[in-house]
Amino acid sequence: MTEQRRLAAIVSADVAGYSRLMSRDESGTLAALKDLRQDVLDPAIASHGGRIVKTTGDGLLLEFPSVVNAVRCAVQVQTAIVDRTAEIAEDRRIAFRLGINIGDIIVDGDDIFGDGVNVAARLQEIAPPGGICISSRVHDDVRDRLDAAFDDGGVQTLKNISRPLQVWRWQPGSAIAAKSAPVPMAHPLPDKPSIAVLPFQNMSGDAEQDYFADGMVEEIIAALSRVHWLFVIARNSTFTYKGRAVDIMQVGRDLGVRYVLEGSVRKAGERIRINGQLIDAANGTHLWADRFDGALEDVFDLQDRVTASVVGAVAPKLQLAEIERAIRKPTGSLSAYDFYLRGVAQMHQDTKESSDRALQMFGHAWELDNDFTAALGLAARCYCRRQVNGWMADRAAERAEGSRLARRAAALAKDDAVALCSAGFALVVLAGEIENGADFIDRALVVDPNMAWGWHCSGLVQLWQGRAGVALEHNSRAMRLSPVDPLIGQMQTAAAHSHLVEGRHEEASLWAGRGLRSFANWLPGVIVATASAALCGRLEDARNLASRLRGLDPTFCVSNLRERLPFRRQDYLAPYEEGLRRAGIPE
Repeated sequence: MTEQRRLAAIVSADVAGYSRLMSRDESGTLAALKDLRQDVLDPAIASHGGRIVKTTGDGLLLEFPSVVNAVRCAVQVQTAIVDRTAEIAEDRRIAFRLGINIGDIIVDGDDIFGDGVNVAARLQEIAPPGGICISSRVHDDVRDRLDAAFDDGGVQTLKNISRPLQVWRWQPGSAIAAKSAPVPMAHPLPDKPSIAVLPFQNMSGDAEQDYFADGMVEEIIAALSRVHWLFVIARNSTFTYKGRAVDIMQVGRDLGVRYVLEGSVRKAGERIRINGQLIDAANGTHLWADRFDGALEDVFDLQDRVTASVVGAVAPKLQLAEIERAIRKPTGSLSAYDFYLRGVAQMHQDTKESSDRALQMFGHAWELDNDFTAALGLAARCYCRRQVNGWMADRAAERAEGSRLARRAAALAKDDAVALCSAGFALVVLAGEIENGADFIDRALVVDPNMAWGWHCSGLVQLWQGRAGVALEHNSRAMRLSPVDPLIGQMQTAAAHSHLVEGRHEEASLWAGRGLRSFANWLPGVIVATASAALCGRLEDARNLASRLRGLDPTFCVSNLRERLPFRRQDYLAPYEEGLRRAGIPE
């Protein structure tokens, strides 16, 4: 039987805080929902040509043949509900969250399935109560056809959705678009020249060469990062744009930068060609464009020339000596460098199997070049990831091997920021050498002050040492350097921990919730979310989170908390212990 498909606009809706409302007044909540369905939702859906695919207790799945009508219906419904519930106490008020996507759907009887439906559901989860969250594809279709003004929500990593998505949000009170108003930036521009380097296109005609193009970009980012007066966005954020057609001015707004570098790499036999262009993201002006040709054996020289040209275009008065100090070749062995790039590509896939392959690649790189300390450091970092994710086959042996690699990398690293930071964090996580590891992380940040992952590691270590205020500052700097990082959820979770130990329970709960949107089952995130929800008095939410926590780790209890959160200070552990007990975690 032929599979039935069609293009449709999908709306996913649910009631924000439904469990809390039901626990407080079950009969009243059900009656209010019934009235809203009868008087507001159903008439609006019908008048805009939509249909209710199914209901899920507190939610609805809707289908519309017109995306414009889907958004018009959503705005009308949310506006009407706000007017209708204005006199009701806020803690008893019903507010829907709506997510809208457009895509190809599979039709099975009256039900619908497919990626388009899944994306709509994930957009609904990050919509504000009473508001709407739409995909960039929906926004492109409706932006000039409605008076509703959607705010740029940036590039988001949605749960179980493989690709990051640009999203847009609307809330009541912003219904009339300010046509002449400038589009705001997601982040204010830093007080020094700022740049993002987008992934270069692989023009080799061989997808297997992607790792080489990606590695070239990583080296250029690393070299630019060592220029202290530049603000350089981290690799993890810029690589969310890989494989996408992008608007450079929008990229500048998303990341909060003035300049964007894009380009391409063609590797054919023993020859390489790099094309690059630097664009002023404020107005789309091309500041510089050039082509660099050379032999494969000259790859490091080509990278140096690209970096020097970019720096020179951003700040024409820069002294040549400063450029030269910023440029450092990672290894003299091209074969070692190739293995290193392959290892980096595998490590970023972040699975047990890819970490196995990454360790092999870093090992080959080190065997070929015993001065290649970055390969040693990233191998140690792989062991950290394996421990956190539970991928270690022999915990004691792998911890010992990771610690050994970290000590070797730290001893040989000199001014290699990647090796220093990776080795330092591994010494903290794998060997428990918190002061020693912190010193190496600090040295790395002196060499490369633009390393987002370094600031995040430093923030965690500062927190474990008992300096929550400093930890929050360092973690905030990491998030600014990599605002759309796929690992942003871990940075947000770190912020939650800093707020909780200093008694700011509501802020902790807010940040923990943000972190869980990206990493729903990450143990440190669920711990802080559970404790903060309980301390804020939201016991039902806390108990639900506690159930998730025990599902992730059935052995977890209050008495072994220190094994998961290695705080030096007992007063830092106290709020977690109190909150977890209130949530029902056993002693």
